[in-house]
Amino acid sequence: MKGFLPGKNPLKEYSISSSAPLNRLHEIATSLPKLLLTGRVPRTIKSLKKNELSIEELLVKKSKRDLKLAMVQLSFIAHSFVWGGRKPKERLPEVIAKPWVQVARFLGRPPVLSYASYCLDNWFLLEKEPISLENVGLINNFLGGVDEDWFVTVHVCIEHAAAEAVEAAEALSQCNSDTKEKEIKSLLIKIHKSLVEVIEIFSRMTERCDPYIYYHRVRPFIFGSKDNPDLKSGLIFENQFENTAQFYRGETGAQSSIVPSLDGALGIQHSNDTLRHYLNEMREYMPPNHRRFIEKLESSSQIRGLINQSAKLKDSYNNCLEQLTNFRSLHLKYAGMYIHQQSQQKNPFGRGGSTIRGTGGTPFMSYLKKHHDETRKHKK
Repeated sequence: MKGFLPGKNPLKEYSISSSAPLNRLHEIATSLPKLLLTGRVPRTIKSLKKNELSIEELLVKKSKRDLKLAMVQLSFIAHSFVWGGRKPKERLPEVIAKPWVQVARFLGRPPVLSYASYCLDNWFLLEKEPISLENVGLINNFLGGVDEDWFVTVHVCIEHAAAEAVEAAEALSQCNSDTKEKEIKSLLIKIHKSLVEVIEIFSRMTERCDPYIYYHRVRPFIFGSKDNPDLKSGLIFENQFENTAQFYRGETGAQSSIVPSLDGALGIQHSNDTLRHYLNEMREYMPPNHRRFIEKLESSSQIRGLINQSAKLKDSYNNCLEQLTNFRSLHLKYAGMYIHQQSQQKNPFGRGGSTIRGTGGTPFMSYLKKHHDETRKHKK
């Protein structure tokens, strides 16, 4: 079981080894830490010929694993170009913009570095052993280093640890009045157990990801253009979208499908306000099959009604909600530690939409607290 991680491990290199454009794309992507260090990303991109990073060969072949790698690498290169200086660039050259838009359309996601490319499709195993924090590395980096790698690999391992909860949530959403209480209780216990493991992994974030390094060296590269005060006019993709500026949310954990799936299966609803709109908007950045999975759970789950009819199940149900609340509490704690507190210090990269907003362009502290409180209120 891998949950929302890809069924086959992500590719580190393209399967078409003879393709000059793909080799060049791979070369630039893997050199980003050095290019960013020396300020050479803009020079490198502007020196490229019009179709030097073409992905046409992949689009014809329709190899999804190769196309996911292209999406990861184009996203990292594009964000390095836009966010790699003291001020963000407002126009992305066609040599990057065109293939990025093409691969994004194929994968059914916007052309922006989203959680799927930053985390789900951006890891490899060091040895032929199970996924763990001691055995996962990143395929692509911005500046690189322990803090950046640890921040992402913690999320990879959270996705893996949540796999059993996701599988149980799917089964739980199909339960009805004919389902035996024993079976429902077993599924709730599986969700609870999986969430305990998720929180154990999440609690290790501070081991190797320092708040200052995260805020000043990792976070600046994962912003988007929507609701970002440093990119008010949006981002123009040269000769794409009729050269009209586009506005996309930046990478954020809210684009993970774990919590929305568990909310759906457990019947947790968020009030119909700007928060709810934002959560729904985050689904546009998820892989299409993940979006459909969440919608299926939400539309089919009868668990709230089943719990009301059985006092025996209430404890198991409440235990699941308690762990989900604990997860959100830890997330809220980290938001304060890694973002809110650090925003008071001078940022060498510029403000990057910080102080009151998260990478997704939201007033993150109030939103996270609302998630937390609404989850707790659903206890029976």
